[in-house]
Amino acid sequence: MTTRILPAVGDADAARSITTLLGQLPDTEPATPVGDSTSLIDTLARLAAESLDELPEVVLVHERIGPVPALELIREVALRFPAVGVVLVTADAGPGLYSAAMDSGARGLVGMPLSYEELAQRVQSAAAWSVGVRRHLGHGGDVFTGPGGRVVAVTGAKGGVGTTVTAVQLALAARASGLSVALVDLDLQSGDVASYLDVQFRRSVVDLAAVQDISPRVLQDALYAHQSGIGLLLAPAEGERGEDVSDRSVRQIVSALRNRYEVVVVDCGTHLDGANAAAIEMADTTLLLVTPDVVAVRAAKRMVRLWDRLQIRKAEETVTVVNRHVRNSEIQPPLVERITGTRVARTSVPAGFKELQSVVDAGRMQDLEAKSSVKQALWALAAELGIVKAPEGEVRQGKFRGDRGSVGLRRARGK
Repeated sequence: MTTRILPAVGDADAARSITTLLGQLPDTEPATPVGDSTSLIDTLARLAAESLDELPEVVLVHERIGPVPALELIREVALRFPAVGVVLVTADAGPGLYSAAMDSGARGLVGMPLSYEELAQRVQSAAAWSVGVRRHLGHGGDVFTGPGGRVVAVTGAKGGVGTTVTAVQLALAARASGLSVALVDLDLQSGDVASYLDVQFRRSVVDLAAVQDISPRVLQDALYAHQSGIGLLLAPAEGERGEDVSDRSVRQIVSALRNRYEVVVVDCGTHLDGANAAAIEMADTTLLLVTPDVVAVRAAKRMVRLWDRLQIRKAEETVTVVNRHVRNSEIQPPLVERITGTRVARTSVPAGFKELQSVVDAGRMQDLEAKSSVKQALWALAAELGIVKAPEGEVRQGKFRGDRGSVGLRRARGK
């Protein structure tokens, strides 16, 4: 049997050394190294979407990989792709790091400078473990075998552009179509998801921040089961407690939610910190809300450039949504796309202050009328993003179960 190996190495010299030695191992098929953590996760997710058998048996993670630290990256790979054996390559092969690597989910550790015998032994051991797991998964349909649910991060170019309304309605649309949905409020200092859905709950995302291993029971205790069927993970009532939520804890929380829910919508607010930066980077789709005015478009351009400088997300991987769109505005979606360098969603959201005011004031966003043009547009956006599940016949009729008045799906799906 041929062992497929995917190296994740950010250092050029280390990549050459590892590739050269891997090429000497018998019965192995080393892939071209990926240079950062984002590329590794994207590659594995793409392969897993095709088939479990397409995943490499072994992933080598170099200690200087970035932007996500090596141990956090190993933990994420182990959570999302449990059929892949991960081996850490490091210059520090001491017992402390070995223990930390094992706790993160690694199947072995190789010291540098590399030794042929040690590398061959660790690769063989990780590959054998991977084959055993896949054999088990092949006989257990209820075992998680893929990249998990879809994560959508929603962020605003500036305050007041409709970030939370969009996140809430996307979650409601996905849930109404029959999917299991979690809505996370990562606007840690001023999150309003609880206010928009009339929720009072003492637990928040902070309660999970210090948990090393988030079990289903622990996760369930921190989530509020909303009447709509959505699981809510709320921002803390005391904004200063948001400082306790680190990027590491967010990666663990989002991975745990992804393993349990088919759709995870994350409201990241408009302020960039380590916590929501981690969610934006991990997300399968990141939405950037903007209104058709000069100030908001400039803010969106600044945000996109900031993400690119910090290696969080590239402009072409971001979907910009134009909110409060009016036909006679001088700023139209094609201009926004040209200025920001992002892809603008086909669905624009019209201005609808009167439609929203009563449900916002009452904290009953779930009661927004089906005939509302804002709701129709946002649910059509959900269909465009592929986070709703609708029978083919109902899509053609421009609606899906859970909301008979939701129109615009046919246009969003290209029907």
